[in-house]
This record gives sequence, C-alpha cells and structure tokens, in this order.
Amino acid sequence: MDKNAPKYLRPYRDAIDRDGAAFSSLLWSCPASQHARFEALTRLYNFAGKSLIDVGCGRADLLDYLLERNFFPNHYVGIEAIEEFASAAERKQHRDCTIVRADFLREPRRLFVGADAVVYCGSLNTLSVDEFYQTLERGFDAAAEVLVFNFLCSPALAAAQFLTWHDKKDVRRFLEERSEKVDEIDDYRDGDCTMIAWK
Repeated sequence: MDKNAPKYLRPYRDAIDRDGAAFSSLLWSCPASQHARFEALTRLYNFAGKSLIDVGCGRADLLDYLLERNFFPNHYVGIEAIEEFASAAERKQHRDCTIVRADFLREPRRLFVGADAVVYCGSLNTLSVDEFYQTLERGFDAAAEVLVFNFLCSPALAAAQFLTWHDKKDVRRFLEERSEKVDEIDDYRDGDCTMIAWK
C-alpha cells in the first residue's frame, strides 16, 4: 500500500495491490450494483449530446455504459487519481474522451472544464462528512447545467469501516440551499440514493 495515499484513496490502493485494476478494486459489490447506479443517473439526466466530467472515473465504466445504451455524450472527461485506473480508462480509446490524472479533492480546480454535467458515481463513498459536502459544493460550482451523483444513504451498504453514509434529508437540504430544482431516485438499491441539482 502507498503510505502517502490520502485516507479516502487507501481502500482502492489496498484493493489494487491485491487484485490490480480489476472490477473488484473499484469497490463495487458486483457489476449489477454498478449498472443500477449508472441507470439511476440516466433516469435523472439525459447525457446524449452533453459534455460531462466523471469525477473519480475509475476505468471509465460509466462511459462504456452510456455508449452501449446510445447516450452518446458530446465530450467526456474522466478525473482519476489512481494511476492503474487512469491507464485502464485511457486504453479504451473512446473518441471525444479525455482522462485527467488528478485527485479531485486536492485539486478541485480540475473540475472546472465547462462541462454541462458534473458526475460523482461511487467516488464519494470513502470521503469524510466534511469532504463529502466540500466536494458537492465544488462540483455544483463547476457544473454548467447539473450536478448529479449517488451516495450511500443508510448503513445497509456502508458496513465496511472505510465507507460513509449520509442522511438523504441532510443532503437534499444542502442542495436546496443552492438549487431551485433538486430531484432524487432511491428505488434501485436499498441504502443508495442518486440526486441531481440543476443550476
């Protein structure tokens, strides 16, 4: 394990040291749970023809999902701090795709690329409460149109010590202080919620 990795990245580093850049190192329970969250994102927002920044993109699996279902984005930017994941994302060589190697918490300026949608999918789960809200704030500021993200909303899926869950009412209140239009979906997996805040 990289002893210098920040606390929120260590679970991923541990998994990569064990399994390489495999699906299991993304810390999803299974491909079906990942797809359920991707599907929730597309129920809240139509990415077709839009630019998006996938913050903590892992292997850019969200882009694969969008392309397979004909939600062709105008441009995709993935931000990834873990070298092995960033390399895996780059190997896919999708057109209109840029992978940026950066830690979005330490370098929030990297979010400001003028994207229509700022997306966090699974990348908030290891953040502390303060880091979580700080990251949402910066993501909302960086979005031209929407901030859309999922998070653990009960202990049901947050059993591991390194995972943090947040009360939906608190998260929604935080967003409604910044946006006049906030929507959510929580019917796809017990203990998980996807929200969108429009500019």
